[in-house]
Amino acid sequence: MGGSEIKLLYHTIKYLKPIQVYYRFFYVIRNKLFRKSYNKTLKNFNPALNWESFLKSSNSYLEVNTFIFLNLSKTFHKNIDWNYAENGLLWTFNLNYFDFLNQQEISVEEGVTLIRDYITKNDTLKVGKQAFPISLRGLNWVKFLSKNQINDAVIAQALYDDYQILYHNLEYHLLGNHLLENGFSLLFGAYYFKDELLYKKSIKILKQQLTEQTLNDGAHFELSPMYHQIMLLRVLDCIHLIQLNSWKEDDNIIDFLELIASKMLSWLRAITFKKGNIPMMNDSAYFIAPTSKELFDYAEKLNIDTKNIPLSDSGYRKFTNEIFELFIDVGQIGASYQPAHVHSDTFSCELYKKNIPIIVDTGTSTYEKNELRHLQRSTLSHNTVSINNSNQTQVWGGFRVAQRAKITQLIEGNNSIKASHNGYKKYGIEHTRTFIANSKEILINDTLSNNENNVLTAHYHFHNSITDVIIENNTVKLPKENIHIILEGKNLKIVKEKYHLSLGFNKTEEAIKINVFFENSLNTKIIL
Repeated sequence: MGGSEIKLLYHTIKYLKPIQVYYRFFYVIRNKLFRKSYNKTLKNFNPALNWESFLKSSNSYLEVNTFIFLNLSKTFHKNIDWNYAENGLLWTFNLNYFDFLNQQEISVEEGVTLIRDYITKNDTLKVGKQAFPISLRGLNWVKFLSKNQINDAVIAQALYDDYQILYHNLEYHLLGNHLLENGFSLLFGAYYFKDELLYKKSIKILKQQLTEQTLNDGAHFELSPMYHQIMLLRVLDCIHLIQLNSWKEDDNIIDFLELIASKMLSWLRAITFKKGNIPMMNDSAYFIAPTSKELFDYAEKLNIDTKNIPLSDSGYRKFTNEIFELFIDVGQIGASYQPAHVHSDTFSCELYKKNIPIIVDTGTSTYEKNELRHLQRSTLSHNTVSINNSNQTQVWGGFRVAQRAKITQLIEGNNSIKASHNGYKKYGIEHTRTFIANSKEILINDTLSNNENNVLTAHYHFHNSITDVIIENNTVKLPKENIHIILEGKNLKIVKEKYHLSLGFNKTEEAIKINVFFENSLNTKIIL
């Protein structure tokens, strides 16, 4: 390992919490030295759990042995291979989640058949025996079995065995949304089996982690709007579970969960565009999480009080009027010890004009550790400034982050925001960006201090619906949208090129972006 690789690794692991380091070593050593069986006979089990689904899953089980996840389908002509890996690891994870049990178009008989098939292949399962798939599968099995009042001893025992595995393999080495998913699932398992050990562990995780992972403005601390929607769904599901079942009546957990849900709803309402879309910041993709409207409706059915908390800790801001919505990222990298879903996108923005997306984040279409994944996380793929085509924040290895851009200045006004970051300190340069949102125009100023002989490029990505982009002198015209973008700066050069906009996992469409080359300072005026 060379010096640069050691440095990369150092700047990656120095942010880890001691508990993450401990459990990384503990699980490896324990699993090598001891082949522990977590089977525990389930005695006197009589399921009496109530469940009613307010939100249906998307249709991912199409017909006999045919599945579609992440826009990729597969038909198993004989036996289902639950370890099937040709569509990528995330696809295999989805296959093992069993989310399809709660879709509209599946019969009880089909669901039970799929569960029993899975159980018969228990000894061959690989991905499915990891803690994260167990967590999501457990949730989905409990919902399906409870909703349909299925009392099957073999299925119950298999599910209980999985919860024993999960209990002894909680993802403390990862933390973040992974440990939260463990906690959510343990609560469902605890209620289903009336199990005190599972319950105590779930309550401990949920109280600790939701307190830490929910920022003051209500954002989930990994700062992905998509993951925020997923975590909010889980909180609402837990509230729904407790409201429907009176197993535990002497605990304040429901009051705690309702407070968290209220804060998370406030943040989601603040960042959701009027059209209903969420910004595609960090790892976010379409058609993975429930929509904001679905979550708002769900919360209303549960009688969750709504709050109106100003955006703050998340570092996201939004200017809105009758003409446009401007969403801005001026936040720190988060979470520091779990940045797996972070992109190098400081000072990026998204712009909608009268519900029409204009300037957009390029989004996420893969979790595979490949060049596309690296490109989609890079500064070049976001609406901000790059120097010498390098990243402000050092993203690598699919889900790793080493040196990070840090916000060094943040000044806010009624219609303006000015911020600086030090992500280019290796060049001795600090990037300052100012946004001023007027009634019919947006002003953006980029200033890079002490620049000498570096290539500065401002990137702006247009939505794929924008097909006519005209460059005349230092003005970019979008005729159909009636938008002019006037650029001012020394030695300007505007280049139009194609890029691929993510419309979901494994789904992209060609669109247009502009690269604006400049020296030291760039003024961008967007006339709407």
